[in-house]
Amino acid sequence: MTGTLSVQSILARFLPGQTLDSHRRKVCARLTDCRTARMGGMEMRCDHCQARSVCYYGCRDRHCPQCQGRASQQWSTRQRSLLLPVPYFHLVFTLPHTLNGWVQIHPDVVYRCLFAAVWDTLNQFGRNTRHLGGELGMTAVLHTWGQNLSRHVHVHCLIPGGVLTGTGDWHKAKSQYLFPVRALSRRFRGRMVSLLRASVNAGELHRVTRNGEIDGVLDGLMQQEWVVYTRHCLNQAESVVDYLARYTHRIAISNGRLLTMEDDRIAFRYKDYRDHSRLKTQWLDGQEFVRRFLMHILPKGFMRIRHFGYLSNRTRRRKLAVIRHCLSQPPKPEATLESPASQRCWPCLLCDNGLVRMIRQIPRFKPAVIPTG
Repeated sequence: MTGTLSVQSILARFLPGQTLDSHRRKVCARLTDCRTARMGGMEMRCDHCQARSVCYYGCRDRHCPQCQGRASQQWSTRQRSLLLPVPYFHLVFTLPHTLNGWVQIHPDVVYRCLFAAVWDTLNQFGRNTRHLGGELGMTAVLHTWGQNLSRHVHVHCLIPGGVLTGTGDWHKAKSQYLFPVRALSRRFRGRMVSLLRASVNAGELHRVTRNGEIDGVLDGLMQQEWVVYTRHCLNQAESVVDYLARYTHRIAISNGRLLTMEDDRIAFRYKDYRDHSRLKTQWLDGQEFVRRFLMHILPKGFMRIRHFGYLSNRTRRRKLAVIRHCLSQPPKPEATLESPASQRCWPCLLCDNGLVRMIRQIPRFKPAVIPTG
């Protein structure tokens, strides 16, 4: 294949063969238009060598591999002001693949239940006086994919190592793994199945229509061992945000993992976690690659990054101030973000002496509609 292989170029070539709902169609339109004349842009000129260039705008869609770098940096900047000088724990809660069919037809319901089950589980353990006896804080991120673009729904959780008690005291975590993993997985299993049953009773899983499927699936899930994974705590607070940022704005596949396209087959690199994380190459037909990519487009408006407990948006300013007082840490100022519009000039990459400035806006290109009939 000539040219650079990217998710954008693959969608442009193979998307016409897919049947899409309106939401996915709009997402894919943004991804294929990203950083092209269809998005509009700026004409730039260096004040030293007078070289001119054109810079087209990005789509800023959360599914776009070209737009996640800046989004990740901005998120990291905001989160640094929330860091506490304590160890952090990384936990991963995985949904059994038995539920993949329900995720396909009711993603918003299953994802909502998943977030609730994860937090209810951790919150119960955190408030249990045998463990910590207070309120946890948690940042959770939903991922829906495995390394080979298959459906593999799981939630990454980053949790400061301690709780805020009802009396305003700070109790630090005692265990290297926060809570017993086996007990966590069983509580998580029971809570998730309970929430799914409640959704069934509320008529929210109405597309599951086969006789006996609901009871059969939920009863079977209670017989399985569910996977909850915990990693060693992170002791360097300043590296915590960078660590989580790798997960918050990751998408199903980045352009850097794409290797080549031959005829209508695409090769990309992936880690096989079942084989000691060895790097391997996966070949997929172009239509199958696009089909798998489309599986990971989230429902419209669904928030895949959520904060809970004393890190929840509504109460975190007040509660973090209490925790910092307990830890004798001075308050941190709110992060300020520089908007793209506020940066008016950039170093010239051609002459290394001048500054490149915008000289005019380029409007979006809209192809003329050719009348028919």
